[in-house]
Amino acid sequence: MMELFILLPFKVFLKISGIQRIVVDTNMGSYGFLPQRLDCIAALIPGILTYETQQGSIHYIAVDEGILTKTENKVQISVRNAIAGADLGKLREAIETEFKNLDEKERETRKSVAKLETEFIQGIKKLRQT
Repeated sequence: MMELFILLPFKVFLKISGIQRIVVDTNMGSYGFLPQRLDCIAALIPGILTYETQQGSIHYIAVDEGILTKTENKVQISVRNAIAGADLGKLREAIETEFKNLDEKERETRKSVAKLETEFIQGIKKLRQT
């Protein structure tokens, strides 16, 4: 059996043991992890993480982009955001609204910072010319 840790920037989202299998979405497609799988690292994309417990129950978690590391029977997943839920439809909606809205906000923030940097540089150029 495996231990699964899902880590967010400021807290531990999930810590559970007795996991039989884990399925995640990566930039190379979906990958499944079993206890016997070799140690590895994978880059995750926003999607649905699925894990099955020792009792056979299946759980779903919407995760943002991040990284997965598997060492022996320990799987650590570090992501920016995660949302747990039983309804796959609602989780898929959460990915589309929550995570994609964050990406849009980040783009707007980057654009604003770039504009401030440009104005600052132009201001310095004007000061040097006078």
